Amino acid sequence: MSNLPISIAAFAFTASLLAQDIAGTVLIRKKLTKRSVTPPVSIYQRGAAVEPHKDAAEDPLAFEQSRVVVYLEGPGPANAATPKMEQLNRRFRPDLLVIPVGSTVSFPNMDPIFHNVFSLSKAKAFDLGNYDKGDSRSVLFSRPGIVYVNCHLHPNMAATIVVTPNQWYARPDASGQYRIPDVPPGQYTVVSWHKAAGFFRKSIAVEPGRNSEADFFIPIGDDPKVAENR
Repeated sequence: MSNLPISIAAFAFTASLLAQDIAGTVLIRKKLTKRSVTPPVSIYQRGAAVEPHKDAAEDPLAFEQSRVVVYLEGPGPANAATPKMEQLNRRFRPDLLVIPVGSTVSFPNMDPIFHNVFSLSKAKAFDLGNYDKGDSRSVLFSRPGIVYVNCHLHPNMAATIVVTPNQWYARPDASGQYRIPDVPPGQYTVVSWHKAAGFFRKSIAVEPGRNSEADFFIPIGDDPKVAENR
């Protein structure tokens, strides 16, 4: 029994030496997302006026890349995080958050008006009630899944929290490149999720001594390999 902790430590050290990266490209060739617009405040609305958020001009395909999360299915190590999703200028910021299972997200209200943060999602349903500027409430996410977040008082406000089953996840950069580091050898399913297009999966083998690749074409009909086989 006294040798058990040493054996576990040795196994973990050996696994870390054998771990490799999974990398790839997420290619999106067309606009998929309907951009939300924050409506102006009605002249009949009571309370403080809040300047609506305005989206900065950007490459629409780069924006689509920012709606993607890549992660590995199945159980694995997960380092719990404690990020924030602010309510500012009648928007959630950020409006897409990726966390490993077991993380706790705080929802501070930065606006001089009341907000009410809630979700009806299967992965996590909650209702934080109405609260004013300077207040913050937190939610523990103990199950993996997609959680859609809204505000009862402002129907235009929407955000998404992707709760991954482990710490192996990434978000592509503006060119679509992503990298998931330090994955132990084994068979995995790589999932690419896009907020408008949904889920795409690929099976992959991670082997000692070489990194693995998994590319995704969203939507699937844009994959040139699929087109060649039609």
